[in-house]
Amino acid sequence: MGDMTNSDFYSKNQRNESSHGGEFGCTMEELRSLMELRGTEAVVKIKETYGDTEAICRRLKTSPVEGLPGTAPDLEKRKQIFGQNFIPPKKPKTFLQLVWEALQDVTLIILEIAAIISLGLSFYHPPGEGNEGCATAQGGAEDEGEAEAGWIEGAAILLSVICVVLVTAFNDWSKEKQFRGLQSRIEQEQKFTVVRAGQVVQIPVAEIVVGDIAQVKYGDLLPADGLFIQGNDLKIDESSLTGESDQVRKSVDKDPMLLSGTHVMEGSGRMLVTAVGVNSQTGIIFTLLGAGGEEEEKKDKKAKQQDGAAAMEMQPLKSAEGGDADDRKKASMHKKEKSVLQGKLTKLAVQIGKAGLVMSAITVIILVLYFTVDTFVVNKKPWLPECTPVYVQYFVKFFIIGVTVLVVAVPEGLPLAVTISLAYSVKKMMKDNNLVRHLDACETMGNATAICSDKTGTLTTNRMTVVQAYVGDVHYKEIPDPSSINTKTMELLVNAIAINSAYTTKILPPEKEGALPRQVGNKTECGLLGFMLDLKQDYEPVRSQMPEEKLYKVYTFNSVRKSMSTVIKLPDESFRMYSKGASEIVLKKCCKILNGAGEPRVFRPRDRDEMVKKVIEPMACDGLRTICVAYRDFPSSPEPDWDNENDILNELTCICVVGIEDPVRPEVPEAIRKCQRAGITVRMVTGDNINTARAIAIKCGIIHPGEDFLCLEGKEFNRRIRNEKGEIEQERIDKIWPKLRVLARSSPTDKHTLVKGIIDSTHTEQRQVVAVTGDGTNDGPALKKADVGFAMGIAGTDVAKEASDIILTDDNFSSIVKAVMWGRNVYDSISKFLQFQLTVNVVAVIVAFTGACITQDSPLKAVQMLWVNLIMDTFASLALATEPPTETLLLRKPYGRNKPLISRTMMKNILGHAVYQLALIFTLLFVGEKMFQIDSGRNAPLHSPPSEHYTIIFNTFVMMQLFNEINARKIHGERNVFDGIFRNPIFCTIVLGTFAIQIVIVQFGGKPFSCSPLQLDQWMWCIFIGLGELVWGQVIATIPTSRLKFLKEAGRLTQKEEIPEEELNEDVEEIDHAERELRRGQILWFRGLNRIQTQIEVVNTFKSGASFQGALRRQSSVTSQSQDVANLSSPSRVSLSNALSSPTSLPPAAAGHPRREGVP
Repeated sequence: MGDMTNSDFYSKNQRNESSHGGEFGCTMEELRSLMELRGTEAVVKIKETYGDTEAICRRLKTSPVEGLPGTAPDLEKRKQIFGQNFIPPKKPKTFLQLVWEALQDVTLIILEIAAIISLGLSFYHPPGEGNEGCATAQGGAEDEGEAEAGWIEGAAILLSVICVVLVTAFNDWSKEKQFRGLQSRIEQEQKFTVVRAGQVVQIPVAEIVVGDIAQVKYGDLLPADGLFIQGNDLKIDESSLTGESDQVRKSVDKDPMLLSGTHVMEGSGRMLVTAVGVNSQTGIIFTLLGAGGEEEEKKDKKAKQQDGAAAMEMQPLKSAEGGDADDRKKASMHKKEKSVLQGKLTKLAVQIGKAGLVMSAITVIILVLYFTVDTFVVNKKPWLPECTPVYVQYFVKFFIIGVTVLVVAVPEGLPLAVTISLAYSVKKMMKDNNLVRHLDACETMGNATAICSDKTGTLTTNRMTVVQAYVGDVHYKEIPDPSSINTKTMELLVNAIAINSAYTTKILPPEKEGALPRQVGNKTECGLLGFMLDLKQDYEPVRSQMPEEKLYKVYTFNSVRKSMSTVIKLPDESFRMYSKGASEIVLKKCCKILNGAGEPRVFRPRDRDEMVKKVIEPMACDGLRTICVAYRDFPSSPEPDWDNENDILNELTCICVVGIEDPVRPEVPEAIRKCQRAGITVRMVTGDNINTARAIAIKCGIIHPGEDFLCLEGKEFNRRIRNEKGEIEQERIDKIWPKLRVLARSSPTDKHTLVKGIIDSTHTEQRQVVAVTGDGTNDGPALKKADVGFAMGIAGTDVAKEASDIILTDDNFSSIVKAVMWGRNVYDSISKFLQFQLTVNVVAVIVAFTGACITQDSPLKAVQMLWVNLIMDTFASLALATEPPTETLLLRKPYGRNKPLISRTMMKNILGHAVYQLALIFTLLFVGEKMFQIDSGRNAPLHSPPSEHYTIIFNTFVMMQLFNEINARKIHGERNVFDGIFRNPIFCTIVLGTFAIQIVIVQFGGKPFSCSPLQLDQWMWCIFIGLGELVWGQVIATIPTSRLKFLKEAGRLTQKEEIPEEELNEDVEEIDHAERELRRGQILWFRGLNRIQTQIEVVNTFKSGASFQGALRRQSSVTSQSQDVANLSSPSRVSLSNALSSPTSLPPAAAGHPRREGVP
């Protein structure tokens, strides 16, 4: 792989190198080729070429402890020689390319052709022009001047086509720009910790240069390639590069290679950055995928294909399990599966388009037939050769009328409304602390029926403080007085807390006077350090005495251990290990405990049970998180086998147990109440003790005393959802999830299982749409599986942000409620627009069709139609799509996946208004000339001047649309359509603006718009008829929808289509501009097929009633389960589980299905 890529990667960089050759002791070439080696090869190479990592540091003029000096010239020089840590994005499409794409629209092409033919014919004056015998309709008011103006109609059509194309292209362009802005904002927000001039600083990832010393810790996404210099227990998930899901253990002497785009799963350490940007491993792959731009175009096409293939082989697609997240982020940020809304819209647009095509075809056929029969059969005119051009001109006119009907029928405004509405929402959601990474997540959120939330940091403030302690056989309900604690105990406690915590965790003085001290790093550890400060002790001297480099061995915290331990070497060569962790787990491993005199006494299992009852459970029931701090001494010889964890982490001596309070965020109970009122179930999934979890759930209002709900622990949950073979069964999950509110002591796998179980469940009549919040690396799979994944912007790890759809920039649960509000608003905005657009379409199509059939000429001319349809709809989509959301949106239940886009109420509004408009337009068309005492505009010959009669019809039509736009603001049949109209300035501006333009068109539009100026009284009548729309709206609102059974809903997704079929993706290209590489497409396509097949199999097995363990594979190994937490059964839970096991309390669904009754 190396040879292929090295060839012409850095034509640019080599020039730099030759000039700065001697600046640094190694060139970029050398470092790059070094980073391509793995494991022992790399160690050998380092030894042979450089000596050791220290030597490389010296060559790169950096210090492993102090880092780079960080002076501007030095950083600049490094950027010049080794490149910047930045992968150039693909070039955006230029405006002209977007214009060209907009021109590909079929209706527009048809219009262009028709317009050009019309133009050509108008300049061609045939000899038979004056011949009286040619055509009947030729007689009439035609003076010389008008004949000359025949070209105007063609030109006007072309002009309006240009307008439409420019508007569409501009929209696409601004969408792309916004998207890039968003992406760059996400990238800027990603910061990384490096050491510069001895200070630990956070810098944006793009600022990292070769030679930097970076601090890596659990949950980081490595931003550049580097060598591991020092650290403990570092494990890396390299699946995004290698496809191997096993975690790779890194050590200085065995495998020091750290690669960009890989995830730190455990441990911490320092790395020396050796390759950045396009020279890092991820950068090389992007350049192969063509994201790097220029180099690619120089290669010939063949090489390009091979490179692409190679890159694909190197990067197996693992996005289903959370693998190639990194590659996906930069290549395209869209999830390609179509969102619920887009599915419904595509289907609707296709249906409408087909209907329009049929109508327009019929119109043209009727016009042509009528004309030929009338001319050649009834009037028995012969076909004279000199008359041919005149006839052709008629036929072209008919064709243009037909196309106009089609143009009006197809709702071009739809994709535009969706785009505008989503883009507008995304922009506004930024202000509400929601950073949206995938546009469609926005509207999916509006349909959410369940939220699975983390506890720490989302529902709580994540500001930990110790409020109770059990030290020296005494349970203190508040912070004890330092003098009451034995000095030996105090010394042990101070050392245990200061040394056995990440040295990056600190408590800094408050930024403002009177504020709380700032907590930096792991919040639980901050709580413990704060406890020390409350005891008037200081941790800094302890740490400076025992710097991080001197720590002998560190067992970092992970979700299996649930504890952290650090081993240090004492002055007398013996070892001491400090441990801290979840109290039930650490106490199990304690065999002694310090008494009041600071002496260890025996701690038997029955003492432990006593302690759990007397100390830990009361703390947990107050909603406190209990942490046990312990230690153990080892002799200097023989040295223990540190890798045998089970022996090492045993026989501990307990120093103390503390209760840490993490207060519930003040705005959370209200937010959760809003969710429940909006029909969204909130579930809490946490790693905490079940009593703590239950106490917090009650404080938040997730559970209310006296309700029928379940609080389970991870172990119990697994026991209930697995069959004898240990496989997960969907039927079992279906029995549990509807009542489950709290899942405590859960592993990441449990969270994923629960989310998947709820999403796949067919237990309720509506499919569930699940949102998940997460902050840890281990939440990745669940965030990916969920319909919408929320990651925490402050506390979240890069891995979690990578897997999420929306990032909560303030980590606050109430921002999720805002997201729900915006999501529902998007859905409603699009429905409002549909209601408006379809009324216009129905009326315009019927008017053009019947008008053409009865009077051989559409009362609404092609250009007028274009103004109404394309320009007005574009504005209307802007006006209706930018309505701000209101709290009332949260008062209704979610729409769910199979709710139709156009409800019965909307259908009633569309048809009701259409009836009013058609009645008035036809009245004006047939008796209008008598009402206004003007010349009739019917049966006017070709090229006759515009008549006042038809101008009044056109003007009235537009006025009715304007006032109906106000009606369209409400879709649930509310009476007050003006409610909140001034909160939306865009709407007011657009309505007034459209009105002003309409005045200009009518008074000064003349020939191109086929308008003749109207008098004031005629204008008044037009506006009066328009105002009638508002009155009529009230009449329609009075008719109860329930009476109108015959109204059909439209735009519903059937159960079958819910399985997101990837074929449909092609229909939404205008909505979804994410280009996907071809090969990737095929792989995803096969995966899509595969998934669909599996789903169909599962469905069929369900039908046959057989058990289908084969279809569901067990997801996590037994060991992780057995190491899970001790089960603290509490009386309240026992009674619940008994109630569950009794057959009477089966959920109603189970009772109704004879097949399900026999389930074990």
